[in-house]
Amino acid sequence: AAMVKETIRVYARVKPPGRRQQAGIYSVDDDEKSLSSLEIIVPHDLADGFVNNKRESYKFKFQKIFDQEAKQDVVFDSIAKPVAECVLTGYNGTIFAYGQTGSGKTFTITGGAERYSDRGIIPRTLSYIFDQLRKDSSKVYTTHVSYLEIYNECGYDLLDPRHEASRLEDLPKVTIMEDPDQNIHLKNLSLQQATNEEEALNLLFLGDTNRMIAETPMNQASTRSHCIFTIHISSKEPGSATIRRSKLHLVDLAGSERVAKTGVGGHLLTEAKYINLSLHYLEQVIIALAEKKRSHIPYRNSMMTSVLRDSLGGNCMTTMIATLSLDKRNIDESLSTCRFAQRVALIKNEAVLNEEMDPKLMIVQLKKEIQELKDELALVTGKERTSELSQDELLQLDELIETFLEDNDPDSTLDVGADMRKIKYCFVHVKQLMNHSKISDKKLLSQHISEEKDTNKEAGEEELKKLKELLQQRDNEINILVNMLKKEKKKAQDALFQLNAASAGSTVLEQSHSINSEESQSPSSCFSLKEAKDFSSSVHRLPFLSRQTGGKMSLGCQEAFEVFKRDHADSITIEDNKQLLNQRFTEAKCLGEKLNEVRNKINHLKGEINQRHIQRAALAISSPSEELYTLDPVEEKLRTEIEEEKKRYKTMFNRLKGLKVEIEHLQLLMEKVKVKLQKDFEVWWSEESINLQQENPEMVSSPNTTTVYPRFIKSSQHLSTSSFSETTRVSPNEDPAGKNNSITSNNPTLKTRTPPISSTSIPLTGDSQADADILAFIKARQNILQKKGKSCQ
Repeated sequence: AAMVKETIRVYARVKPPGRRQQAGIYSVDDDEKSLSSLEIIVPHDLADGFVNNKRESYKFKFQKIFDQEAKQDVVFDSIAKPVAECVLTGYNGTIFAYGQTGSGKTFTITGGAERYSDRGIIPRTLSYIFDQLRKDSSKVYTTHVSYLEIYNECGYDLLDPRHEASRLEDLPKVTIMEDPDQNIHLKNLSLQQATNEEEALNLLFLGDTNRMIAETPMNQASTRSHCIFTIHISSKEPGSATIRRSKLHLVDLAGSERVAKTGVGGHLLTEAKYINLSLHYLEQVIIALAEKKRSHIPYRNSMMTSVLRDSLGGNCMTTMIATLSLDKRNIDESLSTCRFAQRVALIKNEAVLNEEMDPKLMIVQLKKEIQELKDELALVTGKERTSELSQDELLQLDELIETFLEDNDPDSTLDVGADMRKIKYCFVHVKQLMNHSKISDKKLLSQHISEEKDTNKEAGEEELKKLKELLQQRDNEINILVNMLKKEKKKAQDALFQLNAASAGSTVLEQSHSINSEESQSPSSCFSLKEAKDFSSSVHRLPFLSRQTGGKMSLGCQEAFEVFKRDHADSITIEDNKQLLNQRFTEAKCLGEKLNEVRNKINHLKGEINQRHIQRAALAISSPSEELYTLDPVEEKLRTEIEEEKKRYKTMFNRLKGLKVEIEHLQLLMEKVKVKLQKDFEVWWSEESINLQQENPEMVSSPNTTTVYPRFIKSSQHLSTSSFSETTRVSPNEDPAGKNNSITSNNPTLKTRTPPISSTSIPLTGDSQADADILAFIKARQNILQKKGKSCQ
C-alpha cells in the first residue's frame, strides 16, 4: 500500500472584529514561497499585564493565513478540498478547528445560517464528495455518516433516528472499545447510510438540530462541547476482491479559552474544567508527538484524543485551522492559539492506503484460477489431471522404487517425471520400507540379546536373591504394621491429640529464637548479630534424630516408631520436660528484659551526674567562689540510687545465670530420654520381626531382619556422643556493676538445647487413613515385584 508521509498542515483564519470591539494590530506577510507569516503587535498598555517580558511583537508561520475578508469557498478550496481528494482515493483525513469561543470555529466548519454562500466546510465537503462519486463510474461506492458530540468526557450520538432529544442526556451514550490491535471502536454510535448529497445534508441538519435543542440558554453547547462529523467511504471496482475504506473527520473543538477568563462558577465551571481538560490532553498528545524521543503518547487520557488517535501521528492526512479573534481584549488568547498551532505543525503523520480483501470474492477468484491451471496442465501433458493416481501408475511406481533401491550404483536416480503426486507417493513408500526394515532389525537384535542373556543369567540370579530378601523385609514391616493397626484403631483419636502436642515442641525452638533476637537488638548486649547467625547455623547442624535417620529408616519403620513413641512412658517424660523448659524460657526472657531496664536506669542516672558536673562547672566560671569544692547533695542522692540499682542488677543476674544452667540441664535430659526411646524401639522392632518369622516359618528368612537397620543404630549413637561434646560452655561474663554494660553471657548452649522434633508424624486416624498407609506399602512391594519380573526376563 502506498504511504504518504507529511507534517500536519496548519492554517490560520482571522475573524473581522465586531462593532464594539477595538481592533488589534497585526500584519500578514505572504511574500515567502510556501508559507505565510502572521505578526501580532501587542500595545504598550497590554504588555504590562499578561504577556511575558513586555515583548511587543510576535511572529508565527502558517501554511496560509485567511484574513478578515476571506470567503468560505476560498477557505474550502485551500483547506478541505485536498483532504477530500485523498479520502476519495482511500486515505483517512481529518480537519479540525481550534480557537477561543467566538473566534469563528463553528462558522468555518459548519457555516452560517443566513446566506447560502456562508456554508462551511462540512456541507461543502459533502457536496464535493457526492459530486465526485457521481462522476466516477469505474467503482461502486457506499457512503455513511456519523455525528458524535463529546461533552464533559461523555460521548453522545447526535444522529439517533429513534427519537427527538429534549436534553443532551436523552441521546444514546457512546462508549469507547479497544480491540487487541489497539484500534478504537465506538459502541452505540450509529452509522447512517447516505446515498446522495441530500440525504447526507438532512443527517447533518438532524444532528445540528439535536445539538441545538440540547442547548439551554444558560449553556451554549457549541462552545462547551467537541463535535466530530465523520464521512465513511468504501469503494470497490466491479469484479475486484479489494475494498478501499476511508473516513474523513470534520471536528469542531470546544472553545480553547482559559477558565479564569470566562469568570464562571458552579455547573459552568465544571464544564469549563472538562473542556480545558480534554483540550489539555489534546495539547499533551501534540507535545508528546512533537518530541522525537517519546515512545508513549497519552491518547487514552480523554475520549477525544482516543477518537482522533489516527488523526494525530497516525494513518491520516490531517489539517488544522486556527481561528483568531484579534481584537485588543483577546490578544493573549490569540497568542496561545498560535503557539499551539506551531506545535501541531511539527507532527508527522503517515497516511496509508486502506485496502483490504473481500474474502468471498477471493474464494471465487482462487477456485477459478485453480481450474484454469488444471486445464493448462492437461493441455501440456496431454492427460486429464485428477487428484488420485490410477492403479496401473501405482504398480509402475512400486517397480521403479524397487529397482532404484536394489541398484548399487551411487549415481542411479529415481525419475518419475514432473508430477508432484508421483513424487509424494515415492517418498511415502520409501518411508514405509525404511520403517519395515527397522522392525526386522529389532527382531534380529532381540535374538542376539536373548543369547547374551544366558551368559548373564548367574549375575541375574544373584540380584534376584537380594531383591527377594528386601521384599521379605518389607513384608515383615507390613505385617508388623497390620498388627499395630489392629491395636491402634481404638486409640486413634487419642493419638492424634498427643501428636498435636508433640508438634507444639517446635514452638519452643521458635521462642528461643525470639529471645535471641530481642537480646541482640539491645545495643549493649554482647550477643551480636554475627553470633545470632552462628547460632542459627549451629541449630541446623545439630544431629537431630529425625534429620539423621529420616532418610535411612524405611517408611514402615518410621510409621511404627511414631506409634511406639506415643505409647512409651519416656514420651510422657519428654512432654513434661518440654512444658518445664517452656516456663524456664519465658522466665529467662522476662529477667533479660528487666535486666536491660535496670541497666538503662543506671546509665540514665550516670548521665544525670555528668549533667550536674557540667552545670556546676559553668556556674563556677560565671561566679567563682568556694562553693565548687563543697559536696553536692543532689549528686550524693543520685550516687546512692545507682548503688541500689547495682544491687538489684547483681541479684537478677545471678538468678538468670542459674536459670541458664537449669535450661541446659533440662535440654540434656530430654536428649538422653529421646536416645533411650529410640534404642527401646529398635529392640522392640527386631523382636517383632523375629516373632513374625516364628509365626510364619514358610517365609524366607531374611538375614537383615534381626539387626533391622544397623546404620540406623549407628546414627543414634553418633547422636548421643556428638551432641554432648558439641556444646561449648563459656562462663557468663560476671559484671554486675554494669561497667561494660553487658548482661548476656556468650553462651550458645542456651540456644542450641532445644528438643529435636521428629520430622515424620503421620496420624493414624480411623480406617481410611490406616488403609491408605497399608496400600502405600503394598505399592512399594509391587514395585519390587516388577523389578524382579524385569530381571527374570
